[in-house]
Formats: sequence, C-alpha cells, structure tokens
Amino acid sequence: MNSISCKCQTKYPIVLIHGTGFRDRKYLNYWGRIPKALASNGSSIFYGYQDSWATIENNAIMIKNSIEKIIAETGAEKVNLIAHSKGGLDSRYVISNLDMSSKIASLTTIATPHHGSKTMDIICKLPKMLFRLVAVFANLWFRMLGDGKPDFHNVCGQFTTYFAEKFNSENPDEIDVYYQSYAAVMKSSFSDMFMFIPHFVVNLVEGQNDGLVTPKSAEWTNFKGVFRGSTNRGISHGDEVDIRRMRLSRKSSSEGVNDICDVYCQIVAELKSLGY
Repeated sequence: MNSISCKCQTKYPIVLIHGTGFRDRKYLNYWGRIPKALASNGSSIFYGYQDSWATIENNAIMIKNSIEKIIAETGAEKVNLIAHSKGGLDSRYVISNLDMSSKIASLTTIATPHHGSKTMDIICKLPKMLFRLVAVFANLWFRMLGDGKPDFHNVCGQFTTYFAEKFNSENPDEIDVYYQSYAAVMKSSFSDMFMFIPHFVVNLVEGQNDGLVTPKSAEWTNFKGVFRGSTNRGISHGDEVDIRRMRLSRKSSSEGVNDICDVYCQIVAELKSLGY
C-alpha cells in the first residue's frame, strides 16, 4: 500500500452520522461517493444507523449501540465521529449524556444547527393542529421507510433557537473529546434548485446559508470555517454529503471546493495527523 492510499488511515475507525430525512442504506447511501473515497485512502468506515426523524435522545441511543458494536467488532478503543446536520446534535448527546466520551476520540460536525434556526422558530409558531396533522402523515411515511420512532413534531422543535440554548447548556463539550466544526453556503437560491425555496426563506430571515443552516448556527468548538464552491454555484446542504454523486466543478481551481470528497479526505487526514 503506498503513502497516498494510507493518508486517511486513522488510528480509530470513522463513523458517519447522517442528518434528518434519510437512513443508512447500502444501495442509496446518504454520503454518496464519500465513503468509497475515504476507504480507498485507508479509512475504516462505519455508520450510525439511527432513524431519519427520531428525536435527538432516541437517535443517540441507536448511535451508542452502533458504536459499541463497532468497537466490539474492530477491537478499537475509540471511534471518530463525522456528523452532518442534525447528526451532530445526536452525536453531542451521545458524548455528553450516554457515558460515551471515553469511547469517542473526536467529533467533526458539518452544517450542524448548533444554535438552532430562527426560521424554525417562526415555523413552529404555526397553528398546533396543523403542525400535528402534518406530523401524523410524516411519521406514518417515515415509519413505512423503516424508522422505529419517528417524531416529526418534536424533532422540528429541536431545531429552534430556544431549544438549542437549553441543549447547549445541558450538553457541554467533554474535555477528552476533540471537537471541530464546519459550515457551507450557497451563493444564491438558484445554486441548487432542490434547495431554492428553503434557501430563499432562510436568507430572508437569517442571511447567508447552505439552504437550511447558517454559518453562525453551524459554528461550534474549533470552528474551521465555511466551505465555498469554486464556481458561482456555492455548496448546498445536499452538496455537503455528495447528493449528486459528482464533482462540484468540472474544472479544478485553487480557490474553493471542486469536489466534496476531497474535503472529507482532508478532514480525515488531519485527524490522522493529530493521532486520532
């Protein structure tokens, strides 16, 4: 094995923790080409296998169980968590509340709404009966897709700024775990037509965002900065997990991100250099 293929060979396995709306599936991978890119460079890749719309508390239990299985299977003392969106909140709860800090070496969060969303503050003020009706159908749908404990109504509430303030006070960082965080932004609502409406709305309420999360909300301990695309398109919430399964730009540029897989390889290579 040459030096290039070992650049992401970390001391501890990598566990990818997805966000809302998706599950860890073999043939429809949430992370696109990213796991293969990391594995081809030496990483041992695993998944959290939590529900797509369960609460932070319930998902955390599922993630804890997955981590314990990974440690038993590999013989590793700890794991490195890389979490996208709400997966970062689930992961922080695992570390702070489920007595798992000794088994987690690092947590990297990407576009996690650590400080909540002012847009969700407004949405959650919609008539309760309407909100709960939508939640009934959403829960039914996601249960059909495999969720054990979908809870659309309460999960939406966990994206508010007032919940975030309480959550942050109750889930402080653990001193033995290395934390780092990242954000991304779309350059306009036209950058990603799938995210056009949410980006437009969040931009009106909160300013620059990736279609859902602002850099201000994504900023947590050891904030490493904002990912920006090398073209006028920018990077959307879906782009952060390679939803299109392709490079962000056909041409290589020294400014901005050309391929999101390169970002993850760089993150993991840095974890390796830190001894994780």
